[in-house]
This record gives sequence, C-alpha cells and structure tokens, in this order.
Amino acid sequence: MPAPPPPPPPPRRDFPAFPFAPYPIQSEFMSFLYGALSSGPGALALLESPTGTGKTLSIICSALQWLGDHRDAAARGSTTAAAAGGGGEGDGDEPDWMRDFTPLPPEKPTAKKGRPPAAAARSKAPRRAAAGSEKPEGSEEAEDEEFLVEEYESDGEVCVRREAGKRPHRGGGSSSESEADGEEEEEEEVTPKVFFTSRTHSQLSQFVGELKKTEFGWRLRTVCLGSRKNLCINKDVLKLGSANRINERCLELQKSKKSSKTKVEGDNRKVCQSKTSCGCPMIRKRGLQKEFKSEVSEQGALDIEDLAQLGKKIGTCPYYGARDMVRTADLVVLPYQSLLLKSARESLGLNLKNSVVIIDEAHNLADSLTSMYNSKITSSQLNAILSHLEAYLNRFQSVLGAGNRRYIQTLTVLTRSFLRVLTSNQDDACTMTSMTINQFLFSLDIDNINIVKLCQYVKESNIIHKVSGYANKLNINQDGVNHLSHQQQYDEGSSIASFQTLADFLRSLLNCNDNGRIIVARKKFSGQPEDAYLKFVMLCAEKIILEITCDAYAVILAGGTLQPIEETRLRLFPNLPPSDIKFFTCNHIVPPESILPIAVTRGPSGKAFDFSYSSRSSHTMIEELGRFLCNVVTTVPEGVVMFFASYEYERFVYDAWAASGMISKISKKKHVFREPKNSVDVEMTLNKYKEAIQSCSKSSQDTGVTGALLLAVVGGKISEGINFSDGMGRCVVMVGLPYPSPSDVELTETIKYIENISKPVLVGGDNSSSSKYDDECKLQPGFDILRKCNKGGREYYENLCMKAVNQSIGRAIRHANDYAAMLLVDSRYAHTSSNRSSSSPTDKLPQWIKTRLACAQNYGEDSGGSSFTY
Repeated sequence: MPAPPPPPPPPRRDFPAFPFAPYPIQSEFMSFLYGALSSGPGALALLESPTGTGKTLSIICSALQWLGDHRDAAARGSTTAAAAGGGGEGDGDEPDWMRDFTPLPPEKPTAKKGRPPAAAARSKAPRRAAAGSEKPEGSEEAEDEEFLVEEYESDGEVCVRREAGKRPHRGGGSSSESEADGEEEEEEEVTPKVFFTSRTHSQLSQFVGELKKTEFGWRLRTVCLGSRKNLCINKDVLKLGSANRINERCLELQKSKKSSKTKVEGDNRKVCQSKTSCGCPMIRKRGLQKEFKSEVSEQGALDIEDLAQLGKKIGTCPYYGARDMVRTADLVVLPYQSLLLKSARESLGLNLKNSVVIIDEAHNLADSLTSMYNSKITSSQLNAILSHLEAYLNRFQSVLGAGNRRYIQTLTVLTRSFLRVLTSNQDDACTMTSMTINQFLFSLDIDNINIVKLCQYVKESNIIHKVSGYANKLNINQDGVNHLSHQQQYDEGSSIASFQTLADFLRSLLNCNDNGRIIVARKKFSGQPEDAYLKFVMLCAEKIILEITCDAYAVILAGGTLQPIEETRLRLFPNLPPSDIKFFTCNHIVPPESILPIAVTRGPSGKAFDFSYSSRSSHTMIEELGRFLCNVVTTVPEGVVMFFASYEYERFVYDAWAASGMISKISKKKHVFREPKNSVDVEMTLNKYKEAIQSCSKSSQDTGVTGALLLAVVGGKISEGINFSDGMGRCVVMVGLPYPSPSDVELTETIKYIENISKPVLVGGDNSSSSKYDDECKLQPGFDILRKCNKGGREYYENLCMKAVNQSIGRAIRHANDYAAMLLVDSRYAHTSSNRSSSSPTDKLPQWIKTRLACAQNYGEDSGGSSFTY
C-alpha cells in the first residue's frame, strides 16, 4: 500500500521571510495564498492586489513558505511510514520477487524513427544508386547532396516522443574539441517546485530582485529562464538582431556537423582554415557548462542579466546552462511563452506534475493565451515557399524517396491552394472573410489531406532547412558571391522563416473546428499596399489553460486588476462553479487622502470633453485639451504622464499642438517627452524623463521649469510594468476612453465567440454551440456585431477598455507614502448606470479609486469636497 499523503500544513499568519513589518493587507494576502495552496491538489485561486501594494513580495514569502512546510510535512510522513513499516516488512500482498524486480532499461533508438537499423544503414545507398555512379568531389551533384533530405517513411511507424519532464536536447554533442565527459547521469527531478511566470523579462527581473530581499534568495535553488535573444552570448548569432533570426541560427548551429571555416592569424596574415565541429562553440565544452551551473547554485538567485554576464565570464551558453538546471530547481522563473505554450514546455522539458504554477499580470490572461496560438502567413511568403519547393523538386525529384516526394508534393499542393484562395477575389468590395476550419478546408477542397502526418513530417524530416538551404544556394551568383547576408537569411521574410510560418499555420488547422476562425484577407483588384494573408485566430482559451491545471498541484492567478471575475471564469474555467474558484481582493495600502481621482468633463472654456472616435480629432477639442494641459503642468510639480488611446492619435495631437504653439507654452513649465513606438528606445526615453525631473528638483536656478511631461500610449510599454513612483508620476491624465477599434477582425471574432459562450444554458433545449454568427463568412462591421450582442460580447468590449485604463492610472501609486492625482478626461466618465443602457465606465474602476472618485460638472469647481495639495 502506498504511503498516505502528508497532512496539509496548518494555516499560517506569520511569514518570517517577509523582510519588513507587513501591512495588514499584505498579511491577509499571504495567509489567503498559503491557505489556497494548503487546500489540496487541484486548487485554483485568483488574487487581486493593487499595483504598489507589495504583491510580488507577498507571493514570494507565502508560496515559498508553503513549499518548505509542504516538504517538511512530506519528510515527516515518510519517516513515520518507514518506522511503522519495520524495515520493509509487511508490504501487503506484494510478493518478494515483485519488490525485487528491476525492469530492463528501454532500448535506445539506433536509427531514424520507423526504420530498422539495417534500413538506416542502407538509407544512403539507394540514393547514390538512383543518382548514378559516385560523383567526383566538387561536382554540382556532390555539392548539392548536402541539401538532400534523408529518406522518410511514416506509414505504420510508432511515434517516439520525449515524455514531459525528460531532459531536452541541450545542443552541442561530440566534436574534436569536446571534453570526454562520458554519459552524464540523469539528475533526479525535484518536486514539488514553484513555477512563476510573468509577461516580460523586465517583470521577471523585478521578481528576482524582490526574491533577493528574502532568505529564499539563497536558501532555495532558483533558475531564471529567458529567450535566446536575451541570453545568447555568441556575437555572430547575436548580431542578427531579431529573435526569429537568433532562434533559427542557434538551432541550425546545433544541427550542423560539417566543417566550418575559422579565421586564424599568423605570419601577419589571416587564413581561413576549416575544422570539424559540432554545434555552437559556446556549448561544446561540457566542463564549462558544469562550472556555470555550479556558479549559479553558489551565487543564489540570478536574473536574466546576471546569467548572461556569468555566461560571458565563463565562456559558455547561459541559455542552455539555465535550461539544464530546471530539473533540480526549487523555483523556476520564466516568461509567459515558455510556460503557457505547449510546444515550448515540451522543448524545455518542463514537468508541471505536482508543482505550483503562479501566473502574474493575469488581467488579460485569456487573450494572452489565445494570441500565442494565432498564426499568420502572407501571400508573399506563400509565393516564396512555392518557388523554393518547385526548385527543390526539379533538382532532386529523381533521387528522392517515395515518402519524401509524396510529402513535398503535398506541401506544394497546399501552398498553391492557399495562394489561389487569396487571389481569387470575385467581389472586389469584399476583401476579408471569416470561416471555421472545416469551412476553410472544404472550400479549398483539401479536406482529404492528412495534415496530422504532414505536420509530423515537417517536424521530423528537417525538410525546412534542406529546402531553405538550397534556396539560399540559388541566390549565389556564378561568381560565388552570396548576396544574402546572415541577417537577410534569417529575417521574417527569409525562406526558413517563411517555411516555419507555413508549419505554424498547418498546425493551427489541427485545432477543433469551434476553437478558432480562419481569416482570409484577399487583395483587391484595384491594388493595396498590404499583403494578402491567411490568419488563424484562436478563440478558446479554456483548453489551453486546462493542459496546465490538469498537471499542476495548484494554479494561482495574480494581478492588480483581475475583475470582473465572471469574465475570467467564463473564458478560462467555464465548467467550474464559481464556488470552486477562490478569490481575494484588497484595498490599497495608501491612505485615501493620498489620491485624487477626478472625472474632468469640461475644459477651461466650458466646452464638454468628448473624445469618442467621431469627435476626438476636431480642432476645438484638441485646443481645449491643450489649454487644460497648460493649467495642469502649471499646478502640478515634478512628473506628469498623459495617456492617449493610440500612437496615431498621440502623434495627431502633438503635431496640432506644435503647429499652434501649445507645445512651446507647455515647455516653459515641463520638459516634453514622447513614448517611442520602438520598444528598444523606451528605456532611454524613461531615463531622460527621470533625469529631467531630478535636475529640476535639484537645480537652484529658477528657470520656471518644474519637471517633465511624458506623452504615453495605452497598451504601450509604458502603460504596463513601468513604475511612476513619487516624483515620476504626481499626476496621470487619461484622455478619453481607449476602446479598441470595432473594425479589428480578431476583436469582432472574439466578441462573437464570447457572446455565444455567455448564453444561458437552456434546460431541455438545444445547447449546441451554433449561433447566428456561425454560418456568416463575410465579416460584418464591428458596430453591427456589438449591436447584436445581448450582454457577454458588449461586456467584454467595455472590460477591454477599462482594464487598459486601470493598468495605466495604477502606475502612479507605488508605496504607502506615495501620492498622485488621476484625471479622467471625458464627459462619459460622469455617466452613471441609471442613464445608460449598459454599465458606467467608472463602475469598472478599482474599488480603492472608485470610492474617492469626484466629478466636477464645471471646470474649476469644487469636486465634492476632496482635499489634496501638492
């Protein structure tokens, strides 16, 4: 009989690892989280704590305290069971021979999947025979042989997959420079462990910074996973720039087992020598990887930047070094993509069994999950793929095996079909249609193709690299000059990237019919600058999160603004009754008098503010907003952050103010900065903004400039994850209600889907998923869709807007002694539920802001007795 599970740890109110005296709401948060984890396997909890309340530190101290207590309880249970067992006697009805039985280790595959060793050994012989006699070295046939894909047969084969939790391939392998370490023993998996995930690398670095403040930073073994772009230290790969190029080059280096050219300096000249090597030079020496892991274990919690620096110091790859440490880690810190995407979990070898998964910044988790599974391919990519496939077939058709030839021809047929549907636009007015997966397959007459096996072939045969390599060779002129740089070979429009995009789109077609929609964006006959494209839009987040909740011991969703909870439940856990989801929320740690939220309905001249789409671009509205901002920057010291609905609208307003001289007036009081669209430049802009504020505070000269103004964008980098504490954000101005455009195709499809699943279940009636939208292929205008919605779809649309507002204005308050004003500039913020058919925007504000919200009907009047001075 197996030992009984350990008793749950008793409820806790004390968390000794918390480095300060916790506020009451922090103690309540930690106790609630600890209790949720102690409630047993399958626990699901949502914890909402406003930005700036110490949420991250509370998560660390409660979750890791539970982990330690749980392991202690398990160890005590094991000791008790061993003592009661009397040294192994009394094992029930299990006979001695069964207890002593040691199963044989599984046989290691010695050849390609589906082929016996003999066939594998003979695999190259038929190729040469078919091509004729042995070709002399240097001939075209010999040079092209490297692009010939190995023989492949999938019929009747048994699929061999790495099980979850098994160590993934780490790259490298044996070479002339490898150290003969022999076969390493498989390290034992540490369970349970805690997986913490957040949206961005900067948020993960903040988490590790908070972890270092506690004893868990050195007591527990922590590993931080990042992308290749953030952790790669190979200069030749890193200079490629984009993540896509870096990923492709890294994988190609590991698969390469040919001679490579290296520059050797000697006798005052540089000579190119060739040597045999395998993989990236940063992962050849296993001894350095061991040294890296040892250093990480000794130094304690390290963030992504720390790991990259350590890898450079030792001279070994921190990306694969960190991956190798996952099995023995107590705490794994990783970005959304690495944990929430199934293919990424399999690639990293993550085993969620019996572990705790904590998902931070979960306010838009359902949309984040579905967007990861979207896929898009353009007509230019399809044309490139088709030309490369045809060239490859023309060159190698006579020497390809039957299996390879069949699959490559199938890829060619599919590519032609996809192009045909994008170019056959009989109705010039209708350029965009939406359909289910089945409708798409039947309309192209490709429903008889086995896409499962085709995807398996693309994944296992290395056909992408073979065809792409041959295509790149064709781009080299007869003079031997390669006109494609490394950057061009691996950018988003390259052959290898195009093929990967096609593979992603094909995998999308394996989803259930109701889980997503295919968007067909055709090109008008009159011409348009944008490429025609096919896009799969994932709509069902439930099955994605279910893969995680089924494996994990407990799943915790945390964030600053998780409400409305019903929408989260409906999209992620529709089959769970509300009572099964534990929910915690709290007020802010700042006293009420430290915030001043005001709904500003009118400007200085008395004109009502209306920033709806039809009115926001009017000259008078922009002028009125400028006059209002001049008053704000005159009154408010230090930093002011103003949020606009989009980059385009921010640019439109700024240009209008610059032309009218308004920017010059504002600049007399504040240095003006604008959020760059390129995320790479955001940090530099923020640093300049901060320096401008600090220089004004320290300057003894009275120049009249009292700080800085930052013009930002809702949904941009600055609105999420950036802290504007103290003087960085004494006032936050929200211009209008940032509703997303109803004309967005993906948004309308999501609204229709949510409207369908939010319908009440009919007892004894037809509860099928079909709806008034299902059979409509031509896309309707977004406003028509919203008008058809009863509640669910419209509620989702409004929630998108107010979640964005809450994320933006919550940036200003970061600690108990902070203070700031929050100005909501639009007359619609003054509307109440009683005079609207739907809920009021202010109903969806966080409780700690809503209770203090004041509304001034006229500009400059007392807003309800609020007292607030700078």
